[in-house]
Amino acid sequence: KDISSAGNFSQNYPNPFNPSTTISYQLKKETEIELSVYNIKGQKVKTLVSEVQPAGDYRIVWEGCNQEGKTVSSGIYFYRLSSKGENIIRKMMLIK
Repeated sequence: KDISSAGNFSQNYPNPFNPSTTISYQLKKETEIELSVYNIKGQKVKTLVSEVQPAGDYRIVWEGCNQEGKTVSSGIYFYRLSSKGENIIRKMMLIK
């Protein structure tokens, strides 16, 4: 799916996952992005990326931990890629 004509955002792999999953995205041009994980209640669990990045292919591994480094519980999580006011959200499942 396209995000602000800036790039593409893929489904995480593996999904469901335990203990970690890889999130991939491609940027066609330099842009400021934020990639964050949220729980089913919509609360932010962890910010994985928040910076201006040059064009290119990116892979981020989420180890199933929150911002404090504690392992989160099994369940459904969402990850959101935001750029210039546009958001793409995907669902993932952590099974222990």
